[in-house]
Amino acid sequence: MSSPNFIDHVRIYCRSGHGGAGAAHFRREKYVPKGGPDGGDGGRGGHIIVRGSRHKWTLLHLRYRKHIHAERGKDGAGQRASGGHGKDDIIEVPLGSVVKNDLNDQVICEVTRHGEEHIILRGGRGGLGNWHFKSSTRQSPEYAQPGGEAEEFPIVIELKVLADVGLVGFPNAGKSTLLSVISAAKPKIADYPFTTLTPNLGMVSYRNDQSFVVADIPGIIEKAHQGKGLGIRFLRHIERNAVLLFMIPADTQRDVGDEYHILLNELKQYNPQLLDKDRLVAITKSDLLDRELMDELRQNLPDISSVFISSVAQQNLLELKDLIWQKLNKNDRGT
Repeated sequence: MSSPNFIDHVRIYCRSGHGGAGAAHFRREKYVPKGGPDGGDGGRGGHIIVRGSRHKWTLLHLRYRKHIHAERGKDGAGQRASGGHGKDDIIEVPLGSVVKNDLNDQVICEVTRHGEEHIILRGGRGGLGNWHFKSSTRQSPEYAQPGGEAEEFPIVIELKVLADVGLVGFPNAGKSTLLSVISAAKPKIADYPFTTLTPNLGMVSYRNDQSFVVADIPGIIEKAHQGKGLGIRFLRHIERNAVLLFMIPADTQRDVGDEYHILLNELKQYNPQLLDKDRLVAITKSDLLDRELMDELRQNLPDISSVFISSVAQQNLLELKDLIWQKLNKNDRGT
């Protein structure tokens, strides 16, 4: 996913279809001059529906769809002929999309499965024809029901990347390099901050033809939860990851433990529920360390599973995969 093509936030003004009107009609034939009411019902207005699609990876296809209007229901006719329903407008979204009402910021739905559908705005109901209103005291009603009103309001669609593992770390922690080595993904890699401006996904092969998905989240900095740097724009992508892999470079200017707790605090300030996720620590660029320095760093590591790796030198990458796989499948083992 290249930067210009990765769109993870769109705003669309939506309006469902107005319901068709019922018909006020009377049966008139050559030998039935005073037939009763036979006005048909109007058709329902079209819904606005979102549908999950595994074939979509971003919201790019919706970038220029600023207005979506569903079709109006058809009016009823004589001989109790009902009008056709208005055509629904179906918006396909990637898995992991969240749809909100932009007027009150309330979440309408979250789409996580292929083919999953949610009606976002309901079409107006079709009006009843005049034959419904016939009674013993009113045999020739001239009234038919109008169609129901359409719904309209702006919606916001946000994409939260669905992945098994999210790579969390400050800029230049080696996240993109790791992803490029353990998967077929080709993220941009350079020695300056914020090389990664969009989340990148990679499918990682594991033992016995198994696999899992890793997401390279753009680098976090202090006060990211307040919008600093890339801010909360990408923090939301971490919400969909089952395991968080904290990546701390061996050449960091901070204490390794301090850097971990700064990253953890940013996640906590953004969403405290992120602390409930399984966590691992990888010390990157460990090919720069000798045994003595490695032992010294190990004393300051947090009390969670950790591993020293080097993506360039391909050191301990299988051990890292083993740790990730154990975390992803701990429920299967009853741990």
